[in-house]
Amino acid sequence: MPVESGNSAAARQVKQKRKSHSLSIRRTNSTEQDRPGMQRDMLEGQDSKLPMSLRSNLLDLFGQIEREFENLYIENLELRREIESLNERLAGEGQTVDGSDLSKGALKTKASHSTSQLSQKLKTTYKASTSKIVSSFKATTSRAVCQLVKEYVGHRDGIWDLAVTRVQPLVLGTASADHCSMLWSIETGRCLLKYAGHAGSVNSIKFHPTEQMALTASGDQTAHIWRYMVQLPLPQPPADISASLDDDVDFSDKDEADGEADGPSECPTIRVATTTLKSHQGVVIAADWLVGGKQVVTASWDRAANLYDVETSELVHTLTGHDQELTHCCTHPTQRLVVTSSRDTTFRLWDFRDPSIHSVNVFQGHTDTVTSAVFTVGDNVVSGSDDRTVKVWDLKNMRSPIATIRTDSAVNRISVSANQRIIALPHDNRQVRLFDMNGVRLARLPRSNRQGHRRMVCCSAWNEENQACNLFTCGFDRQAIGWNINIPALLQEK
Repeated sequence: MPVESGNSAAARQVKQKRKSHSLSIRRTNSTEQDRPGMQRDMLEGQDSKLPMSLRSNLLDLFGQIEREFENLYIENLELRREIESLNERLAGEGQTVDGSDLSKGALKTKASHSTSQLSQKLKTTYKASTSKIVSSFKATTSRAVCQLVKEYVGHRDGIWDLAVTRVQPLVLGTASADHCSMLWSIETGRCLLKYAGHAGSVNSIKFHPTEQMALTASGDQTAHIWRYMVQLPLPQPPADISASLDDDVDFSDKDEADGEADGPSECPTIRVATTTLKSHQGVVIAADWLVGGKQVVTASWDRAANLYDVETSELVHTLTGHDQELTHCCTHPTQRLVVTSSRDTTFRLWDFRDPSIHSVNVFQGHTDTVTSAVFTVGDNVVSGSDDRTVKVWDLKNMRSPIATIRTDSAVNRISVSANQRIIALPHDNRQVRLFDMNGVRLARLPRSNRQGHRRMVCCSAWNEENQACNLFTCGFDRQAIGWNINIPALLQEK
C-alpha cells in the first residue's frame, strides 16, 4: 500500500478544514435567510398592540444581540481549548492549570496582581454602598414626626393669616376673607371671640407683645386695633383624628360645603375698633407691631408702608421705594427693624434704631413676587417667593443668600421657630414642608383625604409656649389646623 507523505497529509487536513468552514458558512447564511420568515411567523402568531414595523425592528435588534452572544460563546470555547492544551503541555512537567481557578499554577503570578486589585475595588464599592444604605436608614429614623392635633372650622371664606397671642391666655387668631377675625381656644378648637369691624377681607392679624390687643389689616384700606378679653373653656380629651388614615387619595374637589356650617352662634362679637388707622390708598395687605408695642407698620397695595403711633393714631413715616404692590411686612422681635416684601421681586430692610437716620437696604435675589420676609432670633432674614424658592440672608452681608431652598410650588407666608430655628413653608399646592436654616429638609406635614389642607395653604405660625400643639397652618379651605411637631435631638444637633 502506498504511504502518504507528510506534505500530502497536511494538505488533506487543510482541505477538510476549508470544507467544514464552507459548510458552516452555508448553514449560517441559510439561517440568516430563514430568519425573516421566522420573524414573520412569530409576528403573526403573537398578539401584540405594537405596530408591525416596530416589532420587526425589535426582532432585528434581538437577533443582533443573539449573534453577539454566539460570538462570545465561541470565544469562550476557544479559550477553554487553549487552557486544555496548556494543561497537556504542563502535564509532563507535573503542573496543571485549572480553568476555573486561574490564580493557581503557572498563571498565578500573572493573575494575582489583577485579582487583588479587583477584590480591593469590590471591597471599596461594597463599603461605600453599605455606608450609604446605613446612613439613609439613620436619616429616616431621625426625621421629624408631625401629627395633626386640632382643626379650627367656622369661617365662611378662606383664611389668609393666623397668629398666636404673646400673653396669657394663649389663643389662636385667624384673619379671613369673610370680613371677620376669630379667636380660638387652642385646646378645644372652639371660637372664643369674633371681630367683625372691617368692611373688607381681613388679610392679616398680629397680637400686641404685652397687652390683650390685636392688629388687623383689611382690604377696606384700613388697619384696626381692638382689645379682646376671653375666658378659656375647660380642656377636653383630644380626639384621635389620624386614627384611620388608610389611603392617600386626594378629595380636592370636596367642596367648601364643609365650611358652610354655621359658625358658633354663642361666640361673642366685637364690631367697633379701638383705633382705626387710615391713610393708605389701596388694600392694606399686612400689619405688625414694632418692638415695645407703641408703633405699628402697615403694608399696602399702594406701594407704600406706613409707620403709625398707636396712642395718637398719627402717621409718623411713609416708607416708599418699592416699584409694585407690597405683599407683606414684618418687624424684628428685639430691635426697631422692619422688612417689607413686594411684587417687584425685592424686599427692603428699614432701620429705625437711630431716630435721625432711616437707612434702607434692598435685597435682590428672587425672580418673582416676594410673598413674605421674616426675621429670625439671630441676624437672619428668611424670604419666600412665587419663584418657588426660600432664601436665608445674613443682615451683615446682603450680597447673596447663605442658603437657598428650592421647592416645586410657590411659597406663601412663611414662619420660623424661635427655639428650634425651623422654617415652615406653606405652598400653593396644599403642602407644608419643614426645613432647617441650612436648607436641609426635615419633614412634610401629612396630607390625605381625611387630614391636611384641601386648598392653597396661605400661612404658618409657630407656638413656642405649647409643646402639644406648636405649629398652626391655614388655607383657603376655610380651616386652620394645629400640629404637633417633634424634632429628634440628633436632628436638631445637625
